[in-house]
Amino acid sequence: MDIKNAKVLITGGNSGIGRATAKLLKEKGAEVIISGRNETTLKETAETLGIAYVKADVTQEDQVQQMVQEAKTKMNGLNVLVNNAGYGYISKLVDIDADKFTDQYKTNILGAALCAKASAKHFIEQEHGNIINIGSTSSLKGSPAGSPYVASKFALRGMTESWRNELRPHNIRVMQVNPSEVMTGFADNRVDTNQQTKHYTEAEQQTKLRGEEIAHTISSLLEMDDRGFITEATVFATNPKV
Repeated sequence: MDIKNAKVLITGGNSGIGRATAKLLKEKGAEVIISGRNETTLKETAETLGIAYVKADVTQEDQVQQMVQEAKTKMNGLNVLVNNAGYGYISKLVDIDADKFTDQYKTNILGAALCAKASAKHFIEQEHGNIINIGSTSSLKGSPAGSPYVASKFALRGMTESWRNELRPHNIRVMQVNPSEVMTGFADNRVDTNQQTKHYTEAEQQTKLRGEEIAHTISSLLEMDDRGFITEATVFATNPKV
């Protein structure tokens, strides 16, 4: 698609990958609206980038429906959803907290499904649209103490495949981006198997992925002619110095 014709809704758009994607697509001529739960950071990001925002909790279906409708109204259309809202809960199996596990599931899985559901209704009606789910390399392999987060990303990948098969007859492209470790708030507060918070070294800060690399990937997926699409893209740091 021509990015200048893109009308994009980005969930979790107030920081990290979402913010970087909003910035790049806006610079390329797309219309962009970001959403999130923290109105303070949403407003700051929107004002900095010169875009609009909608405050919404993706786990609440009524708020999601309102968010999608408001985005469509403000942009006079909607043809791209970037399903980026999510966070990571890391725990050893024997220490898993049921409430934290469930809360993460609600955001990472139910939230993504509700946003896709509301957007897909518009996309089906207009026989055109794009859904990009932000997954992780954790959707491809397990890791020690990572089972709660890994489970959510495996589930997201399965939903992505199902939606792709369901929506292709309506000219809707469903894609997934799998970043390896990105320097975002989630990654900077990652917890190791001894439950100790780890922070980036100077070398890691120079070599690990940033939100900008993922934004570039998202833009590239969208820019392919609508007759084709890349179903899944995995992005690794070249030499992460870990």
